[in-house]
Amino acid sequence: MRLVTIEDQNGRRVGVMDGDAVADVTAVDRGLPADMIDLIGLGSSGLDRLRGAFDGAPRCEPSSFRLLAPIPRPRKNVMAVGRNYRDHAKEFSESGFDASEKQMIPDHPVVFTKAPTSVIGPGVPIDTSNDPLGTPDYEGELAFVVGMRAKSVPRERAMQHVYGYTIINDVTARDLQKRHVQWFMGKSPDTFCPMGPCITTVDELPDIGESWMRTWVNGELRQEAPISALIFDVPTLIAVLSEVMTLEPGDVVATGTGLGVGIGFDPPRYLQPGDQVEIAIDGIGRLSNPVI
Repeated sequence: MRLVTIEDQNGRRVGVMDGDAVADVTAVDRGLPADMIDLIGLGSSGLDRLRGAFDGAPRCEPSSFRLLAPIPRPRKNVMAVGRNYRDHAKEFSESGFDASEKQMIPDHPVVFTKAPTSVIGPGVPIDTSNDPLGTPDYEGELAFVVGMRAKSVPRERAMQHVYGYTIINDVTARDLQKRHVQWFMGKSPDTFCPMGPCITTVDELPDIGESWMRTWVNGELRQEAPISALIFDVPTLIAVLSEVMTLEPGDVVATGTGLGVGIGFDPPRYLQPGDQVEIAIDGIGRLSNPVI
């Protein structure tokens, strides 16, 4: 299933995508949580209830609702992984923007976070005025959503803890990223974490490695990478993260970007007002945001 959060005159609630329409499952099962994280917390029983309500649910047409980020406000920072494709790691190293670099290809995942206030949904503008140094860049990424509490989980059991997948544009203020050495400031400006359009449940994508991620800016293909090319794959990331912290239902982890970000060009091609960024991942959909 492809789960979404919508908002209309009746409020904000979870739905299930059915083509371009959304099945309003909470109109059938009024005991279903309206909040995506609460739904994720129900685990398999929540998914069973969604399936039971799907056929009889009224369909909402796109003109009747606003599509939000599937998790409009994460309860914790969005976690993310840097330098997780070899070609991007080389591209980033050669750009000189990583003031914390110790080696080009990392031996262990490079983990940072983005503030929950940076999250926006499909179609919401990326506001470049939140980058005071004027170097906003795009990064198309697969993200996974934790479905079950995970602590000290071995790699071979890690996928039991994945609820589904979504798309994130890890928009980055490059000069801020370099200025502050650590990446939090450069990754967290308001509107710098577009997310969506949905969460595709893991049963729909049993081998996420077969999917590809692609990014376009103003219709020009800038990034194209197979998920299978990740240096540290989803099970490895869960094992590494859960070794030191408890992952909880609704936690979001972006897995890294491929070759073709703006700083990889000479001169760099930063986002400008009037641009349109679109990211697609097979089996999840397309995330599109204008730039202002």
